[in-house]
Amino acid sequence: MNSQNPSRRRFLIQAVVAAAAIPFVASGVIGTAQAQALKPLPADNAQAVALKFIADATKTKEANFKPGSNCGNCQFFTAATGACTLFPGFSVPAAAWCSAWAKKA
Repeated sequence: MNSQNPSRRRFLIQAVVAAAAIPFVASGVIGTAQAQALKPLPADNAQAVALKFIADATKTKEANFKPGSNCGNCQFFTAATGACTLFPGFSVPAAAWCSAWAKKA
């Protein structure tokens, strides 16, 4: 009977250590997946078309365009990743513009 106790204890200790390590391993895998580069926003994206997105703000002919406004100074744009909350999963150039532009606070 004594020969089984060390084996059982070893198993329980290994199980506890493995269970404790799962969150750290999972966060590493998830963090890697989130760090992947975003795909550029395609011009035919339905949301982009609806918001009159244009990759170069200086070339827009929209009436509600304000000179100097672009994604780089919009509240929805994240410069570090090129992401825009209006176009999840895609990156946009800082020089782009859309009709939802809002001045960054």
